[in-house]
Amino acid sequence: MAKTEVILTHNVIGLGGESDHVKVAAGYARNYLFPQGLAIPLTAANKRRLEALRHRRAEREAHEFNTMSELAKSLSRMTLVLTAKTGEDGKMFGSITPGAIADELKHQFEIAIDKKKIYLEHPLRAIGEHDIELRLNPEVTTTLKIRIDSATPLPKPVEAHVSETRAKATPARGRESATEKTSETRADKAEARKERPPRKPKTEKRAE
Repeated sequence: MAKTEVILTHNVIGLGGESDHVKVAAGYARNYLFPQGLAIPLTAANKRRLEALRHRRAEREAHEFNTMSELAKSLSRMTLVLTAKTGEDGKMFGSITPGAIADELKHQFEIAIDKKKIYLEHPLRAIGEHDIELRLNPEVTTTLKIRIDSATPLPKPVEAHVSETRAKATPARGRESATEKTSETRADKAEARKERPPRKPKTEKRAE
């Protein structure tokens, strides 16, 4: 495949930045880079534009650095909350990937970050808090706090249910005991009245 040398006039991801000399497929340059204004042929006349392109590149990179530095400060103070389905033992089904994190950043905070800038050693598979690294720029990195909550309601503990049942039953037993004691007291009083000897009638003394 024929190759040709070009001078990039704009930053092209995976290829280079302004003023870079790169070799690309002739068809790629002819059909894409040149029509899109992303590159110019490497000629003696075009070489005279290099200084202006280097100046433009320096301005762009400085602007990106400042923008990413401010974004890094904001992200370091945020907590991104995600939910995941879990089993009864609390273990997650599936995992959280950089793509899911990028989607939630856009949805919750309206921050658009390429998922390639979200660095995970491995997908997140545990409920709780995690600190992940964001590589926003070759010179700017930051840490984002993520909290993964369970979307599955936890089962009610059996011990708590038994305690509630006992608590409800205790007043009832107390009322029954009080009723029994009242009945016993009334029976004792009635029995005492039966055993008490009858009073002798009073005799009036006649006047002599």
